[in-house]
Amino acid sequence: MIFDDKPEKGSSSVWWAERANQLLNEQKESWALLRQNYEALSGVQTRVFDFESFQINIQLNPTRIKSTSAGVDEITINSRECFLCLDKLPPEQNAVAYGKNFLILANPFPIFTEHYTISKRKHIQQTIIGNFEELLNISRDLGSSLIIFYNGPKCGASAPDHMHFQAAIKYTMPIELEFDKIPDTNSINTFDNGKIKVRFLENYLRRFISLESDNKGELLVAFKTFIKAFRKISIPQDEPLVNIISKYRDNKWCIFIFPRRTHRPSQYFIENEKQLLISPASVDMGGVFITPREEDFNKIKKDDVIDIFRQVSITKEYFEFLKKKIGERFH
Repeated sequence: MIFDDKPEKGSSSVWWAERANQLLNEQKESWALLRQNYEALSGVQTRVFDFESFQINIQLNPTRIKSTSAGVDEITINSRECFLCLDKLPPEQNAVAYGKNFLILANPFPIFTEHYTISKRKHIQQTIIGNFEELLNISRDLGSSLIIFYNGPKCGASAPDHMHFQAAIKYTMPIELEFDKIPDTNSINTFDNGKIKVRFLENYLRRFISLESDNKGELLVAFKTFIKAFRKISIPQDEPLVNIISKYRDNKWCIFIFPRRTHRPSQYFIENEKQLLISPASVDMGGVFITPREEDFNKIKKDDVIDIFRQVSITKEYFEFLKKKIGERFH
């Protein structure tokens, strides 16, 4: 069932997040699988690795095994039905219509106590190109209590054939709290023209770019500049590998962009006791490593986290190139 109720004029900043929460609570009552998986979150185990000015949480979450091990190659995708298409959704699953193009769904395999999928009604390829403004709008409308994230089709999306975002309750990823404490001295460069602030951060195990502004137009131009530059050093016919986390607070967007070098680290493919079934996506880049297998949760070490980030994150040389190209726009 699709619920098509809408907020009254002027109330959307809180209404959408509350409506999503209402949907989740209703689904807990009507959908046994979803209810069981949310109840299981209370027993999720967590380990914490402390670094100098930040931390990485390791979460044991067996329900995420399908997502972590999902085949994203063309043969696998073409041989299965799309689980985000309207006519393929589980019969128990309901949705809230968000505008004309998107549906808000309660995620039945949660990482967080509130976890949603925001999928396009039409079956179209997962891509942030042409959908970044939608990300900004959703971040603003659900931003009273939720954070939005995007996984590229080749770096974390378990449904690379169907355009979607995800949303989770705020302040469950370490990066959200840590970012405000990261001094500008940790950035290799910062651009600030009074309308938008762009920072390039690398002393964080993974390299990422932050965009902060209350001006949607400035963010659109900055992101277009980033994508154009990143495509120059990526496979031309494909979307560059990227994860994005977006939050809206105090009438301002804060966007974290993680340019990626590869989807999965070498540890994922090892066929012996050294294997770590970890497939980093936005949540992992945000500081929560998901381990669906108990053996991986127990044996992963701090050095493994460092090495995994080193493998999947963009190289220093490519990061310098992005800094240069984006910086040119400010000069």
